[in-house]
Amino acid sequence: MEKNAVLFLAEGFEEVEATTPADYLRRAGIAVTLVAVGGERAVRGARGITVLADITLKELAGAGKAGSGSWDAAVIPGGIPGASNIAASEAACALITEMAEAGKWVCALCASPAVVLAPLGLLAGKGYTCYPGMETGLTEGEKRSAPVVVDGNLITASGAGTAGLFAVEIIRRLCGRAEGDRIAGSVLLGSASGS
Repeated sequence: MEKNAVLFLAEGFEEVEATTPADYLRRAGIAVTLVAVGGERAVRGARGITVLADITLKELAGAGKAGSGSWDAAVIPGGIPGASNIAASEAACALITEMAEAGKWVCALCASPAVVLAPLGLLAGKGYTCYPGMETGLTEGEKRSAPVVVDGNLITASGAGTAGLFAVEIIRRLCGRAEGDRIAGSVLLGSASGS
């Protein structure tokens, strides 16, 4: 059965944190839908790279896919102001919350665990990681120093440099460890070394 993931794009998103998971998940045969949180499909990232989303959040609702039943995972890239723009979207937050409550995978990295998930109460009682310093002031959840943390149906990662590990962990949870390991091997994740 094909797995489906929704990946949110908002102005100022961290490009590596969006494109790496989208690429790796698609390599594993997961249908990834890039959803623009704003009104336009063309979304400009934090480094000035524009990505063309598959659909806008408004169009998604019109297509009847704004509910958790359409998705196996939500992927939330970080970046500032990208994470803040996702957090400011009532529709995005409603879908993320519904997916969490339905036991679907909620996957966030860099600033997004602190900026998007914490205000929704999704870190309560969970271990998580995020970009160093973003956890300041958070009272819920337990910040861990690992690059990727899985707790229940929550997968979090610490930043752009962990985007590959993050994506592989999502694949392992959706498609099994062997498929995650296959993708990691195919992209030489972890095999780079200095000379």
